[in-house]
Amino acid sequence: MEMQAEDGSAEEPGVIKMGGNRYMTDAQGHLVPLDLMKPQRLLEDQTVRKILANAEELSARVSRFRGHTFDDVATFMDLLSERYGGTRGGAKGNTTLTQFDGLGQVRIQVQDQLSFGPELQVAKELVDDCIAAWSETASAELRTLVQHAFQTDKEGKINRAALFQLRRVEIDKAPWPQAMEALSDAICVIGSREYCRFYKRANARAKWEAITIDLASA
Repeated sequence: MEMQAEDGSAEEPGVIKMGGNRYMTDAQGHLVPLDLMKPQRLLEDQTVRKILANAEELSARVSRFRGHTFDDVATFMDLLSERYGGTRGGAKGNTTLTQFDGLGQVRIQVQDQLSFGPELQVAKELVDDCIAAWSETASAELRTLVQHAFQTDKEGKINRAALFQLRRVEIDKAPWPQAMEALSDAICVIGSREYCRFYKRANARAKWEAITIDLASA
């Protein structure tokens, strides 16, 4: 539905009216008369503007929904704490609420945000020394795990899962324990983030199915 301007004419998003003529601004900031623009470029512009307007509205609704969800869960937890003098949350504030018939759940999960300090480089050097010294006895699995643990992705992020898996490898021979100590000291919790997830199932024996809100997974 087109919006109406104060003078009664239909508003055209992105269109600038000057001296009775209509223009649009290009990527370089130049005014281009509408009658000189190709129809397909005008259609492309209108299509993008329509999609973005819907996307912004949906994003705002999801943001409000997320806020209401956390508020509702927090209110319930406050009432529960007031009634029983305790909390119902799990480790790190994780909470699961289940509807009475057992067919729906809301899960609040708290995930730590980690950073790695300069000790990580020391740990890498010590681990490399271990692999070099044990060249004949180190298993292929350990070599692969070490390679993955200290490898960064395209965004320069360390493979955290591989690092944690590396910490579970028990080797008493030096300098492996020192390397694992340096690795532990390198891990810093810099904050946490809350996630809300929603699940449903057809009956009490069925598997839980996630209610998808993520556009990429919808």
